[in-house]
Formats: sequence, C-alpha cells, structure tokens
Amino acid sequence: MSPSASTPAPVAGRGRTRFTGWVFVLPFAVTFALFMVWPIVQGLWMSFTDESLTLSGTDFVGFDNYAEAFADPDVWSSLGNTVFFTVITVVPLVVVALAMALLVHSGLAGQWVWRLAFFAPYLLPVSVVTIIWSWLYQPDLGMANQALDKLGMEPIGWLSDEAFAMWSIAALTVWWTVGFNFLLYLAALQSIPDQLHEAAALDGAGAWRRLFSITLPQLNRTTALVAMLQVLASLKVFDQIYILTKGGPNNSTRPILEYIYDVGFTGYRLGYASAISYLFFALIIIISIAQLRFFPRQEG
Repeated sequence: MSPSASTPAPVAGRGRTRFTGWVFVLPFAVTFALFMVWPIVQGLWMSFTDESLTLSGTDFVGFDNYAEAFADPDVWSSLGNTVFFTVITVVPLVVVALAMALLVHSGLAGQWVWRLAFFAPYLLPVSVVTIIWSWLYQPDLGMANQALDKLGMEPIGWLSDEAFAMWSIAALTVWWTVGFNFLLYLAALQSIPDQLHEAAALDGAGAWRRLFSITLPQLNRTTALVAMLQVLASLKVFDQIYILTKGGPNNSTRPILEYIYDVGFTGYRLGYASAISYLFFALIIIISIAQLRFFPRQEG
C-alpha cells in the first residue's frame, strides 16, 4: 500500500466538505423549520391557552382544554364516525385493489385500457369527484335511484339518510382512491419471479393453489404497506365529507377533522381546537406504532 493511501484527509478539507453539505441542506432545513417545526410548537402551546379569534388577550389554562375534550360528547361521536369510515373503507381498498391488479396481471386483453380505467379516477381532484357522485346520488334524477326504480325498489336518500350517508361516501372514496393501491399491487406482482409459478405448475399446482401458496405470500409486504397507508389516509378524511354533507345529516358523517375545523373557525376557539387536534395526533401515532408491531418488517 502506498503512503498516500493511508494518509488521512486534511482537516481543512473535511471542514470545507461539512460547510458545503450545510449549504445544500440549509434551504430545506429553514423551510422545514418555518412551515413544520414552528407550527407544531406554536399549536402545542396554543392548546394550553384559551386563544380565540374573538378575544384580544390570551391566558394560560393548562390542561383545561384537554380535560374538556375528553368530556366532550361531540369529540367522541365525531371520532366514532372517523373510525367507522376507516373500517368500512380500508378493507375494500385493499381487497378491490388486489383483485384489480390480479385481473390486469393475468394477461387480460387490452391491458392499457384497464390500467387507465382503474387509475384515472385517482387523478381527479376532490371537487370533480364530489360533483360526479352528487349527481349519481340525486334523489330524483340520480342514476342510483333510477336503477332502484327499474328494479321496483323505493328511492334512497343516499346523502340525506343517516343509515346510508356514510356508506355512500365510503363507496365514493373507494372508487376515487383505489387506483393508487392498484398500481402498488401491480408493481409487486410484476416483481414476483416467473420461475416460482413455473416450478409450481410443473409440480401440478393449479391456478388457485399458486395464488394462495405463491402470489399472496409474496405480496405480504405490499399488503402491509397498503393497509398502513389506507388506515392513516382514512383517519384523516375531511374533503369529500365536508363538500357533500357538511357532516350531516344530524352530524352522522362528521369526522374528527371537521369537528376541529368547526370548533376553531366557526366557534373561534383556537386553543380548544388545538387540544383536540393534538389528542387526535397522539391517537394516530399510537395506531401507527400498533400497525408496525402488527406488520413486522420482513427481510429478504
């Protein structure tokens, strides 16, 4: 080994390297601090005060806002709506996406058409999606009730009946967002080595046997990822519900984020709204940790 190969780099050179690295990191670090770290800190402080849009002064109230949130029935009802929405959307968003990916991966004719049809709704903005589905759910002229009329059934208040409103929004959400999960599953299917299926076929395994013994086990990590992403996304539901029902009828579809919005910007209680939001944030952290425990990372 030559002497130069074992000679350490000059200290001045390493100092310049560190300085150059900080120069590249600084713009992102400043932006992250201004628009992420500072709002989090400010919001946490606000949750311990009685800050309001209608009051000029602000007093420190300690944990009063948090105690009120735990005793507030509207917090629990809106949280229950959020959990219910999450339960009825996550399962179909996983199962339907997997079925769509398997259908396309099977070599169906006109694959580009199917891929476009399955993924295109995901590209639409929420305003367009809600307009489309509000037309479908129209009580008199909507296609959904027209179909029921042809079947000799009574019309349904898809967005005005408490028994159907949340399910209607869930159907909209599945149609709108399932395309992203479909792409994840399709990419995972294409990464499975063909030799595994060929060897199983030579051993006499049929299509269903190969599906349950090879394909689905190979998709475990993708399924865990899709489930985690969808649980977090469904817990944060707001846009489509606010546009379609404003949380109605009778607050039966109001999620926790809409209640936080109502408290902060309709009731003007920013401190109380901040406390609820941080309690919800803590719940999301707990659920995320539980999911990581439930879906351990698989190596290899």
